[in-house]
Amino acid sequence: MKTLKLSACVIAIFATMNANAVELNGKNLTQQDAWAIAEGAPVSIAPEAMNRVQKSYDLVLDAAKNGREIYGLTVGVGLNKDHKVLSANGELSDEVKAASRRFNYSTLRSHSVAAGPILDPKLVRLAMAIRLNTLLNGGSGVQPRVAELYAEFLNKGVTPVIPTKGSLGDADITLASHVGSAMIGEWKVLVDGKEVPAAEALKAKNIKPLIPEGKDALGILSNSSVAMALTMDAAKAMGQILKVSPIVYGISLEGLNGNVAPFLSQTTAFHPFPGLQEKAKELREVLAGSYLWKKDPSRRLQDPLSFRTTVYTLSEAQNALNDLNKVIDVQINSSDDNPGVMVNADKADTQYDQVAQYFIKTPKAEGAIIPTANFEVLPVALAVQRATVALGHVGHNAVQRTMRLDEPAFTDLSRYLAAKDNLGHAFGATEDTLVSIYAENIDLANPVSLDSFPVEGNIEDSASNLPRAAQRLKRATDNTFLVLSMELLHNTQAADLRKMQNKNFKMSPATEKLYKAYRVNSPFVDQDRIYTIDLQNGDELLKNYQP
Repeated sequence: MKTLKLSACVIAIFATMNANAVELNGKNLTQQDAWAIAEGAPVSIAPEAMNRVQKSYDLVLDAAKNGREIYGLTVGVGLNKDHKVLSANGELSDEVKAASRRFNYSTLRSHSVAAGPILDPKLVRLAMAIRLNTLLNGGSGVQPRVAELYAEFLNKGVTPVIPTKGSLGDADITLASHVGSAMIGEWKVLVDGKEVPAAEALKAKNIKPLIPEGKDALGILSNSSVAMALTMDAAKAMGQILKVSPIVYGISLEGLNGNVAPFLSQTTAFHPFPGLQEKAKELREVLAGSYLWKKDPSRRLQDPLSFRTTVYTLSEAQNALNDLNKVIDVQINSSDDNPGVMVNADKADTQYDQVAQYFIKTPKAEGAIIPTANFEVLPVALAVQRATVALGHVGHNAVQRTMRLDEPAFTDLSRYLAAKDNLGHAFGATEDTLVSIYAENIDLANPVSLDSFPVEGNIEDSASNLPRAAQRLKRATDNTFLVLSMELLHNTQAADLRKMQNKNFKMSPATEKLYKAYRVNSPFVDQDRIYTIDLQNGDELLKNYQP
């Protein structure tokens, strides 16, 4: 394990490979840039970031030479933390190097044990971008070649195959290990959409396989990058829902001939919960220019609660998403390594020998290698669960609004919004599908972060279940898009019927834009038809609609 000098030429190649490359420095990766990488943008590595990686690697080697016990380097991992892997005795001999490499190969192989469908390649790239960025914090102690390989894989279109089942949520050790297995040429990857042996792809792309040593294996597998990719995917979908929901709601309110009073500035200022007035303002802007701002003697003083409280459900969902995005930003820009390799570490509490033992100072390196619990992603898991519950309320109100539009007692329109000459069932049966979809969201909103079970000889007796929580949020977003699509089928019909009934009917520019976009593929329902097609059309429109 010779000390690897910083490869300036490699960094220069990365930096100049593409003028549009996303530069990573471990500190300020935005979600937007991370998604750009996921979509295929190349990456470059900031020289100062690679310098941090080199220094932390030097610190690890010096600590090993000095006989320090280092988790995942000189001793084993998990319950095997009490197994001595190697003893340097003051020098990194060929025998010591060979032992370290055997341990690293073994660790990657033994932890590559996952199941289920493979992860979307786009999300694999996202996970790799996240892990590369967190490596550049310098907290892992891996050799610089590991960081270079992440960049090479991303820039040359080599995407490891990663199954989706196996992580308990406190580091995706059985999932992320497949990245390392691909780097050593022993697993499978996707290249140009085709699955090929990793060794074959590395040769074709002129990528030298990793010879793992030191803390390389642990640095590659012990992180939550896959869980964070799943989380970001769900958060992105929820963000789109919160873009379109106010407009869908606006069309429903226009179809109902509803009352704007619940989201007036006077109303929300009277009960100033965080974010409420901002969301109320957004709803007023969505409905600016609508006929709803003109007095109508037939308009009811109080609408059903699902209409009146939507400003609250949307506000709380926005608050939950904002909080989720905050913890995502922390997680993807900081080290979640255990142990944490800290060059020039703060020396607080080093007057105690329990703390001082983690510090090392040599002519080449100074810092600390400290056992951490930074693999814990409970802050993210709890934020995900809160977002799922909040999204459930958004869907609940949408379901109830849709069903109220079917009832003449609330709308003064026809039952099930049937056109004048439609003697069929109109939208009656759609309610079954609507409630069925929403019922799943009730289940998905139940927390799973407490569903942990001790593993690894009971030393790992707690977990966050972040991957499960994130997957459940994503499924909830898929369901909510369908619920909103069903609402769009109903509220556009209600708007058309209202227009026939009320000569003063006028949509706002914002609601009319979405209405017209929907009507391109889903015309007014004058006779019963196969509504599945409309449901699919609305789902696709809402997932891609830009207000």
